[in-house]
Amino acid sequence: MKYTTTLRNTLIAALASVSLMSFAHADDALKMQLSANKVVTNSEGKVSYVPVNTAPAGTIVQYKATYSNTINQDIQDLEVVLPIPANMTFTGEANPASAQGSIDGKNYADMPLMRKVDGKMVKIPYSEYKSLRWNIKLLPAQKSADVALNTVVN
Repeated sequence: MKYTTTLRNTLIAALASVSLMSFAHADDALKMQLSANKVVTNSEGKVSYVPVNTAPAGTIVQYKATYSNTINQDIQDLEVVLPIPANMTFTGEANPASAQGSIDGKNYADMPLMRKVDGKMVKIPYSEYKSLRWNIKLLPAQKSADVALNTVVN
């Protein structure tokens, strides 16, 4: 049986989590727009993104957040976080690739995340990732920056 996920509710939950990030700027200095798009690859290998509200299991969905600096001064050292919804699995694809991953939503490290098992360092499965974080070193006045991660509907 295939299950369909309502991405609007997932998007609302993700948006609520993203808005909890902290930064030392006025609340109206930074605006964020979040979108969910189905990732479609044609027979020639060209990728396109189609807005989606619901998706069956196995669908690849990209969550993209656009952060806009709405003031007339630069914002520096901005950390932004995108959670991976509970009914989704991270694919390992993030943009920019400088994202750090977390399996608990608190501690972040460069990807791939690793742990020690039987004395050996092994990669942590993407299914255990809970969120990604990016450090935007400089967001110039009146400019925007995008971050995105790809997930698969469980």
